Amino acid sequence: MEHDVLLKMVDITKTFPGVKALDHVSLEVKRGTVHALMGENGAGKSTLMKCLFGIYSKDEGQIFLEGKEVNFKNSKEALDNGVAMVHQELNQALKRSVMDNLWLGRYPKIGGIAVNESKMLKDTKEVFEELEIDVDPRRIMSTMPVSQRQMVEIAKAVSYHSKVIVFDEPTSSLTEEEVEHLFKIINMLRDRGVAIIYISHKMAEIKRISDEITIMRDGQWIATRPAHELEMADIIRLMVGRELTNQFPPKTNTPGEVNLKVEGITGMYNQLRDVSFEARRGEVLGFAGLDSSGRTETLESLFGIRTRKEGRIYLDGKEIFNRNSRESIKNGFALLTEERRSTGIFSILNIRENTVISSLHRHKRCGFYLSSKSQKEDTQRYIDAMRTKTPSQETKIRSLSGGNQQKVIIGRWLLTDPEVLLLDEPTRGIDVGAKYEIYQLILDLANNGKTVLMVSSEMPELLGVCDRIVVMSGGQVAGVVDAKTTTQEEIMTLAARYV
Repeated sequence: MEHDVLLKMVDITKTFPGVKALDHVSLEVKRGTVHALMGENGAGKSTLMKCLFGIYSKDEGQIFLEGKEVNFKNSKEALDNGVAMVHQELNQALKRSVMDNLWLGRYPKIGGIAVNESKMLKDTKEVFEELEIDVDPRRIMSTMPVSQRQMVEIAKAVSYHSKVIVFDEPTSSLTEEEVEHLFKIINMLRDRGVAIIYISHKMAEIKRISDEITIMRDGQWIATRPAHELEMADIIRLMVGRELTNQFPPKTNTPGEVNLKVEGITGMYNQLRDVSFEARRGEVLGFAGLDSSGRTETLESLFGIRTRKEGRIYLDGKEIFNRNSRESIKNGFALLTEERRSTGIFSILNIRENTVISSLHRHKRCGFYLSSKSQKEDTQRYIDAMRTKTPSQETKIRSLSGGNQQKVIIGRWLLTDPEVLLLDEPTRGIDVGAKYEIYQLILDLANNGKTVLMVSSEMPELLGVCDRIVVMSGGQVAGVVDAKTTTQEEIMTLAARYV
């Protein structure tokens, strides 16, 4: 079956202060196909799509939709003309209901004045029924896990009956079951003739769902090929410009004696019940489980940003309380949060300020002023170590790609020299080359006697990096398995134990 070109972008160029984000990039997307867009963090994928969607104004180039040249000035104009985008970083009205978020800016009205609540509820239910999404339209967004909020965002894009839908890292916070559901939705849209642009770093997903693949590197177009012609090794080589033979670095750490002991953690306002486990010095301890299993809540309870009803924490045999984040940092804990945009970065600050903000004591001189020289040195050290793509330390962190923002936050916590590093989805939205570097950093910390607790939704990642894996189910510990001998089937069986 022949597919005509629905979207055509020609010689798109975009420059930010100090960096050329897009350098004459061209892209053609056919009707009724899934076109994957791949590249390392900072390659320009999201920037290209934001130029299409009217978030950024392109410097040069042309965009054609169904043969007609378009130049959207804002996202509303793009949506009104049949182009929708599901963003990697969710930007929702968290204090409002699901249906409010779905129809924001286009509420059905009674007499052109009052909002027609009953019609809004009916329309929301119809969209959810069509997409088989089980979410209460009246539920407040802030009470839902990230994965369900992501599905609401996907439903919102579909509700516009768009001709082109851009999915930017849509599965980064979804469970395996939810990923399957998303693929079902995408296949339904493809069958209707919708053109799908799919941005992801997950190779298996790309190979499975896409018809064509375009690869970008350093703001330039590198190649466009039919998906069936590219093996994973070919994609990686085109993305990073070099061979990458191993997905995970060799495990060289040797766990020692128990230094972290958690007994009977029960949440005050969440589902955690009697969570107990031990972690060893020099160990990478993984946390697996389905959505809402309690993985994130466990890490946040240890760090003091969730209230504990019961439970004790011991570090090196001494009870510690970690009643808030400040006390936790003093006790040698560090937490990399799941949602970097809302709880990780300080978006109005630059990279240097974001890097040193948790370790300002390192830069005090004479007890009352901060040394600019030492701040610059520490920041540069982690820019180099993480290979963060940025024009300078003074660049606002919000202008970086999501993956490069993640690198800055990791560098921030490493500067605090933590004894226990809590990582919640540390490679979310990170490209394959940078993932390897982060895995190596994690293992280096373990080799230096640090204890690392890592939540991940990617099973191969847990098996490839961790020494043992705590499997959570329904807010409880369902079991602890050895990463060397366990299987994905055993982990999934445990994950479903208390559901």
